[in-house]
Formats: sequence, C-alpha cells, structure tokens
Amino acid sequence: MKRNSLFSQTRITIAFWYAGVMGLILIIFGLGAYQAIKRSYSTEIDRDLQSIAGTLYQSLELQLQQPGRIDSSIEQLLPNLCQLGERCFSTTSSRTHRNLSAINQNSYYVRLFNSSGRLLAVAGNYPDGLSPDFERKTWQTVSDREENNYRQITLLLHAQSEQDWGYLQVGYSLEEYKNLLIRTKKIIILSSIFSLVLVNGASWGLARVAMRPIYESYKQMEQFSADVAHELRTPLATIQSTVESALLTSQLEPSKALNVLKIVERQNLRLIKLVVDLLLLANTQQNFVRSHCEPCCLNDLVEDLIEEFLSIASVNQVTLSYQIQVEESLEILGNCDQLYRLVFNLIDNAIQYTPEYGNVTVILKRINHQALIQVRDTGIGIARSEQQKIFNRFYRVHNDRSRKTGGSGLGLAIACAIVQSHQGSIRVQSELGTGSTFTIQLPLKLRSRI
Repeated sequence: MKRNSLFSQTRITIAFWYAGVMGLILIIFGLGAYQAIKRSYSTEIDRDLQSIAGTLYQSLELQLQQPGRIDSSIEQLLPNLCQLGERCFSTTSSRTHRNLSAINQNSYYVRLFNSSGRLLAVAGNYPDGLSPDFERKTWQTVSDREENNYRQITLLLHAQSEQDWGYLQVGYSLEEYKNLLIRTKKIIILSSIFSLVLVNGASWGLARVAMRPIYESYKQMEQFSADVAHELRTPLATIQSTVESALLTSQLEPSKALNVLKIVERQNLRLIKLVVDLLLLANTQQNFVRSHCEPCCLNDLVEDLIEEFLSIASVNQVTLSYQIQVEESLEILGNCDQLYRLVFNLIDNAIQYTPEYGNVTVILKRINHQALIQVRDTGIGIARSEQQKIFNRFYRVHNDRSRKTGGSGLGLAIACAIVQSHQGSIRVQSELGTGSTFTIQLPLKLRSRI
C-alpha cells in the first residue's frame, strides 16, 4: 500500500512538473504571439495611415494658395469638408474621389489647422468628442470623451508660394483594431486552455511512461532482495538447526561432531558460492568484469573445460564431446576467467539437465568476424514460454531438480552478464523432451572498453 502511494505521489509530482513547464511554455508562447500580432496590426495601421496622409498631402499642396485659407478647390478635393463655423459642402468630384476614397470610409478623419494651431476644418468620419487642441507631433494616439482611441499623423503643409500654410492631420479610429485584438486575445486564451487540457492529459500519460522503468527496477530490486533472502535462509536455517541439535546433546560423539562440522562446512560453502556469484553478477553488470583484459584463446578454453567435465559427465552417465570447426586459433580480447566461467556454466547446466545416456556436445566455429560457441544437449528441454525468463536472476525452470543439484538460479544470469560485457550475445533454442542448444556469439579481437 505504501509502495503504491509512493509511486502515485511521484507520478503526480512528475505530471505536475510536466504540466507546469509545458503550461509556462504555452503562456509565454501565447503572450509572444499576442504581442507579435498586436505589433503587426499596429505597424500595418501606421503604414496605411502614412500612405493615405501622403497621398492627401501631395494633392493638397498643389491646390493651396494663401496660408490658412481654404479655397473651393480644397472643398472639391475633400467633398465632405466642413469648415469650423460654416455650413458643410457635399459636392463630389469623381476625379479625386478615386484617389482619396479612404477618407470617406468610416474609420478615417481629416483635420486642417492654420500655422498657429487653430482648427480650420474637418472631413471624413470626424468624432465629436475629439479635442480641437493642436499638438505638433508627427505621430499621436489620442482619445475622445468616450475613451475611444485614435491614431493620427500630422504633416506641415506649404502653399504654392513655399510659405507655411498650416497643418494636415489624418486620423484613424482604433475601434476595429481594439475589437480585433479582443478577438485575437480570446482565441489565444481559448486555444491555451484547450492546449493545457491536452498537456495535462499528456503529462499524466508521460508520467506513467517515465515511472514505468523506475517501477520495474523497483520490483526487480524487491524481487532480488526477496530471492537473496530466500536463498540465504535455507543454508542458514540448516546451520542453525544443526548447531542447536549439537548443543542440546550433552556428550557429542566424535563421529557425530564430525558429521555436524561437515554439514556446517557444506552449507557454509553454499553460502560462499552464493555470495561470490552475487558479487560477480553485480560487478559484471557494472563492467568491472573486464578490468583485466588479455588475449583469450577459445580453442584452449573449450578443450580445458571438456577435460574438466569428462569425469563429471561419466559419473552422470552422459556422453560429453566437442567439435572444433576451425583450423586457426580463435582469440578475443577479454577477461579469460569470466569467459571460462561463461562456458563452464552452460556445460554444467547441460550435464545436469540431460538424462542418463544422453549427449552433450560443445562446438566452436567462426562466422565472419564472430566466434560461436554452441552447447547442445539431449536433455529435458525448456518450454517456449520459459525461454525468455531463464536468464533472469534466481529463475529456475525446474525448482525441485535445481535444489537437488545445488543450483541457485544465477548461472545463466551470470553467463548473460558476461556475454553482454564482452559485447556479445547469447540465445537458446529448445524443445521439451528433445534438448536445448545455447549459442554464444562473441566478436573477435574485441578492443572496446579496455
């Protein structure tokens, strides 16, 4: 229960950080996108406003006669011009209407000031609440009484006599711009919320994926600890019961005392072997196994092992043979002791799990730049469902038989670790009742990680 709670809390924490980081990125991206769009719209408005003001400026300077005076030609150029204190003219001129059609749109207005800054006339969609006060700034953003914003540009006009006539001011209502920004902001906010929902879901799933190897590693450690405890319990319990039985005997005969010592010695050797195997497995998985590397002749290694196992095979009434299918010596650069242990474990397993009058054959051959060592037996075989598990630590296909032979379930795990540390591979082919073939593949002249 505590374990599940711990992993659940860790998953929630990871998901929270995933979602927080991604949410922060989305917020920064959204703000950046909004500012970019806002700047783009603002730049476009200024560019259009400058273009319209420039066109009107050129047209007006061709018609201006006396400074501060509005002639009929100007009224024809701006058909909806309304002079301050006078009636507004509504005559149209088709010639200029095409050039200055933007002034007649709802968003633009025009103001004319004399040289002293007094408002003379207005045209276009002029807002009533706009202040008539003049400020000599080229670009301005002003507001009317209703807090509506306007962007305007001011240009100095000259009469045909090159005298200063006054000022032209062209403005644009930012109401549409404001509404556009509001719509853009809503779209970005809604998109961000939707994206955050997706990110939260994805973060929860990613946290699960991230926790999976950690959880599997934890389960392996937990299982490994349980297996070690289980393996240590049997010899320790045997030693304890033997010693207690001896202590309860008032006068222990020498033969019985010797028998007690033999039992203790046998169980102690079993413990030593188990501890040595565990240390070897741990060191092998950390690549410490290859700390002492030297050229290893596989031909000699196989022959030495065959010679060592001949008597054991004979006792078990198993025929042990070997085939060296290469003419030259196959050498690799590695840890000779561990390579010896690798093949030793496979031959030992093959003899143990082969019935009487069976055969065990060790084959050494070469394929391209790889050395292959095969250990074939006519033993009991391994079920297909078990073949992927036999290289796990403490895993036994047949528990009863393994206990009789004193196996701890570490032999194949050590073999696999040694092969991997030498950048090789190991695989098994087996059928129940027929036998098994273990194939080791090692690269020749291995020089990496030395």
